[in-house]
Amino acid sequence: MTVTIRPAVPDDAATLATLGAATFVEAFGHLYRPEDLQAFLQENHTPAAYAKALADPRYALWLAEDAAGQAIGYAQAGPCGLPHPDVQPEDGELKRLYVRAGYQSGGVGRALMDAAMAWLLRDGPRTLWVSVWSENFGAQRFYARYGFAFAGEYAFIVGQQRDREFMYRREPVPT
Repeated sequence: MTVTIRPAVPDDAATLATLGAATFVEAFGHLYRPEDLQAFLQENHTPAAYAKALADPRYALWLAEDAAGQAIGYAQAGPCGLPHPDVQPEDGELKRLYVRAGYQSGGVGRALMDAAMAWLLRDGPRTLWVSVWSENFGAQRFYARYGFAFAGEYAFIVGQQRDREFMYRREPVPT
């Protein structure tokens, strides 16, 4: 399977919104009441939300596309916004990494992660963060392979539901 990873551009906002909503529903839609899920998607996975991130130089997004040019995954990185007392202003965060269900376990996630890590570390070593649903054991193992270790937890809120979300930290690795 031929996959291309490329930086997202402002014209990709609608594609990212569609892909972001679809991958979130594939991964977590079963956890939420329909009205809570819809409200979450309308707040977080809209063309306007992605356009805002794409216009902010503190953030970067990448698209994974199959040989036909179909968007099959994406990653987003930027400054850390997690509610952990050790977070510093210079810390970076992998905000999102999603791959369509039919394309998982084929290296797409790794390619997106590698692009995000290179961007996050472009100015040298720094502390990096990522958050993962407490029951997403595959993602937890994936991030551990990149040097992330458990650092705490918080409540991830979707409507009336509070999910147990784990925060993982990767200490600066000297180059």
